[in-house]
Amino acid sequence: MSASQPDLALRGTLLRFRGDPFEMPPDEALDIETDGIVLIRDGHIVETGPFARLKDRLPPGTGLHDYSNCLIGPGFIDAHVHYPQFGVIASYGEQLLSWLERYVFPEERRFSDPGYATQIASAFLDALLANGTTTACVYCTVHPESVDAFFSESQRRNTRMIAGKVLMDRNAPDFLCDTAQSGYDQSRALIERWHDRGRQLYAVTPRFAPTSTREQLALAGALLDTSGTLFMQTHLLETTAEERWVRSLFPERRSYLDVYDHAGLVRPRSVFGHAVHIHDADLHRCHDAGCAIAHCPTSNAFLGSGAFDLFEALRPDRRVHVALGSDIGGGNALSMLRGMNDAYCAAQSHDRRLHPVQAYWLATLGAARALGLEASIGHLTPGIEADLCILDPFCTPVLAQRSARAESVADLLFALSMLGDDRAVRATYVMGVRQPRPRGWARET
Repeated sequence: MSASQPDLALRGTLLRFRGDPFEMPPDEALDIETDGIVLIRDGHIVETGPFARLKDRLPPGTGLHDYSNCLIGPGFIDAHVHYPQFGVIASYGEQLLSWLERYVFPEERRFSDPGYATQIASAFLDALLANGTTTACVYCTVHPESVDAFFSESQRRNTRMIAGKVLMDRNAPDFLCDTAQSGYDQSRALIERWHDRGRQLYAVTPRFAPTSTREQLALAGALLDTSGTLFMQTHLLETTAEERWVRSLFPERRSYLDVYDHAGLVRPRSVFGHAVHIHDADLHRCHDAGCAIAHCPTSNAFLGSGAFDLFEALRPDRRVHVALGSDIGGGNALSMLRGMNDAYCAAQSHDRRLHPVQAYWLATLGAARALGLEASIGHLTPGIEADLCILDPFCTPVLAQRSARAESVADLLFALSMLGDDRAVRATYVMGVRQPRPRGWARET
């Protein structure tokens, strides 16, 4: 939003956090303003509060968008997603390693074509925004063209995105392999071109340990050493077969995580996808290092990888940062509401109860903290970038009848997570600008 645009006020039920719902009673962690206003100026939140108090204090010319009966909260944050896999979402019948070979690698080959990469990047970002997701940690392909296409499309929408070129110099088709040196050189050039350009942020992105040599992993660590503001993203302990493969390739290392640690990749702003089969010693190391785990329950269920033990990772004596990820196309939904649903089910499999406020935290402010971005996004606080998601608990007949019985806003959040999808996203705002619903998605209201 430019300075010449008028102020904007959104009216509805505001969802703000008083504290961390994993450290205090979840119902007390959520601060609810049942008839509130978010005032936005120049793309940032400048004030929040009750409608009755603020309505007569709005600056002249302020536009008012009325979302009564809807929930106004921060945009969702997806901590682990592959935009090049958008085209092979919901591909049948494989587990992780064979699924990569059969579906993913042939599709990723197409991203050497800038036109195709731009086409998919545009469709992917439209879908993210239609689902209320305003920030994501995104894997591109080995091709620099795929990164340029993604960041160009993100910049056009002014979204805050984290992304990077995949590094992969072995155990993959020749048409998808770089070398340790070319991967370093191409990544360095992309960092100079895109990192901290507007709202774009770069993540050094080795795909996973089996597809990178020791030299490539070491050079990835060297890239991170060039700037403390860079991110790192990779996969960790998604399946037991993958873990056995890593042990055979790196027999000298104590664990799968230790492979990355030895290369200097375990640090703040490092995001490890999945960690389904992570061990206690590695959880201690993640805690000490301040890195994050992206919990991807939809993908883990779809590929038969197992169920991540969220509450073990969050054990108070060595708590690890955790955020939710969709992992498209291993996952089959970009909706973070669906991710909240599947995170609840994964916790149930470990005989734990994930409260709806806790699930919402993992997809918003908890994710922002895990990524070190809580000063910019993830909550409704003055000074924060106005990336917002408006949720409609009455958007479908089934959800409407369930929401009418809700006894609290937390109960509404649970109903939304169990029954909601993109239809529940009434509107998405990026830096205070309402995003158009892409063609073919639900009609705007």
